Amino acid sequence: MSDLASEARVVLDKACRHVGLDPSDADLLRLRSNAVFKLRAPVIVRITTSAGGPERLPAVLAMTRWLHARGFPTVRPLDDVEQPVHISDATITFWRHVPACATPPHTADLGELLRRLHELPAPPVDLPAFDDPLRGIRHDVHYRPGVLTPRERSWLMDLIAELDQEWKALPFGSPPTTLHGDAWIDNLLRHREGHPVLCDWDSVSTGPREWDLIHTHHGRRRFGLTRPDVESFTDAYGYDLRSWPGYDSLMRIRDVFAVGIHIRNAPGDPFSRRELARRLHTLRTGSLTGTWRLRP
Repeated sequence: MSDLASEARVVLDKACRHVGLDPSDADLLRLRSNAVFKLRAPVIVRITTSAGGPERLPAVLAMTRWLHARGFPTVRPLDDVEQPVHISDATITFWRHVPACATPPHTADLGELLRRLHELPAPPVDLPAFDDPLRGIRHDVHYRPGVLTPRERSWLMDLIAELDQEWKALPFGSPPTTLHGDAWIDNLLRHREGHPVLCDWDSVSTGPREWDLIHTHHGRRRFGLTRPDVESFTDAYGYDLRSWPGYDSLMRIRDVFAVGIHIRNAPGDPFSRRELARRLHTLRTGSLTGTWRLRP
């Protein structure tokens, strides 16, 4: 077990006991930007150590409650505990478990749900503006000493500065809308009754729809999605981002965005150390076909 996983289990134990839940025999489902556990009870526990968690997560809870009330297929917070819970530098939320079926969701499901989300009226929730996609990695490069070599750090900061200017020049063609913020196929479940359910709303915000759309295209470049996967997604959404003049720049920004999580996790996670080296090498060589990994 990595140091990161061990630390997450310590936080899980304290948080569960704080709200009266049993953490014994909890399954670790994911260890990336969040540690995600499934309890023996039908409860999902999400642990984040992001500096913005205490301010952001109350809006995440309110937003998912609002979406559920409107009939949008979203995961739902556990309403019989007071949350979020704060343990040291971690912020913890509790969610109702979604009983999933064996048939995985498809990119067409994701495209349809994003179209529905982007068509909703503005929610009665104070969401942050998504106007600086590389803010997190810029912070990580500065404040995670020892993860990058001086040469890597200098090169990456120059690249981030270049892409910051490209972001500001992007020709967004529609007004800001509600964004999921991390609209990737891994954040979609299929309920055992057959319908898809969108989860992981930690990055919900207000901004250009193009950000929600780029993740699936990026998944073809880096994470093994196929051309038919992308075509199904664009058909279901009703718009093909590849026709937009800012597509190439946004794809470069999305590439660099995907490095940040492994800078944050590298000190305590061997997989992140390996994956960080892989992604930096891909970016430095300019490869458009290098495949990245989501898990060990």
